[in-house]
Amino acid sequence: MQVSDSSSRILAGLLEARTGQQLTMNRRWRIETALSVLLRERGISTLDELITILVMGKEPGLSNQVVEALLNNETYFFRDRSPFDLLSRHALPELAKKRHSTRKIRIWSAGCSTGQEVYSIAMLFAEDPAQWRGWTVDILGSDVSETVVDRARRGLYTQFEVQRGLGINQTIRWFEECPDGWRAVEDLRKSVRFQVHNILEPPPHPGDFDIVLCRNVLLYLTGDKRTLAFERLASAMAPDGWLMLGAGETVIGQTNRFGADVNARGLYRRLDGDAVVEKRVADRRAAAKA
Repeated sequence: MQVSDSSSRILAGLLEARTGQQLTMNRRWRIETALSVLLRERGISTLDELITILVMGKEPGLSNQVVEALLNNETYFFRDRSPFDLLSRHALPELAKKRHSTRKIRIWSAGCSTGQEVYSIAMLFAEDPAQWRGWTVDILGSDVSETVVDRARRGLYTQFEVQRGLGINQTIRWFEECPDGWRAVEDLRKSVRFQVHNILEPPPHPGDFDIVLCRNVLLYLTGDKRTLAFERLASAMAPDGWLMLGAGETVIGQTNRFGADVNARGLYRRLDGDAVVEKRVADRRAAAKA
C-alpha cells in the first residue's frame, strides 16, 4: 500500500488538528502500519480512497478512528524503571513529610495511554501499606484517545503486556488471570481513575497535583503547542509539586515555567514570579556565551 505525499500531509494535518501532535516526516512510515487494520475492517482498499471518504464526509466517525489509529500508544509497566525508583526514593518520602497534616496526595499521569504507568504508580503505594495507611491518594490517568482510556479503565492486559515490566511476583499479586488475559485486581483498579483529556486544554483540578507525569508526549508537539502544554502542566501543579518528563524530553530551552530540581535529577519544579525572571536572565546569559 503506497502512501502518497498528499495523503500523508492530509493525515498529518488531521492528527495535528485533533490532538496537537505532529506526524513528522521521519514518523510517516507508521501510517501504513497504523491504518492497515482499520482499512481492512472498513473494506477500504487504498489510503487515497480513505482520504476521499474523509474529505467528502461520507462516514461520520471515521476521522476519529483514523486519529485513534495514528496515535503512538507505546507504554509498559514501570517503563524505564529508574523514574519510579526516583519517585520511591525522593518524591514520595518528601511528600509524606510535607502533606502529613492533610494526609492527601494527588498525582496525574498525562498521556497515560492504556494505563500501565498509572497502575505502576498505584503499586508503589499499595506495596507500602504501613506508610500510606489513612492517606487519601488520588491517582488520575488521562489521554486524548477514548479507546485507550477505555482499555485502561478495564485494567485488562495480554500475557505479553504484563510481562513487560512486571516480575512474576507482582503479576500474581496484582493481577488475576482470566480468559482474555490478565486483569488488575479490584483493589488496584479502585485506587485509580481515568478520563479523556488533551494536555493542551485546561487541566483537571488546577493547582492541585503534587506530581505530574507527562512522559514521551511533548516530543510529538510543535514548538508553540509544547509551550502551551508546559503552561497547562504548570497550572495543574501545586506550587511545591514535581513534573516528570520522558527520558528524551527536557524543559531546557522549551519553557520558563519549570526548572530542574537540583536534588533529584529527572524531576522539575514549577517556577513562579521572580524565579521565572531569574531563569530567563540565566538563559540569555548562557546563550550569549555559546
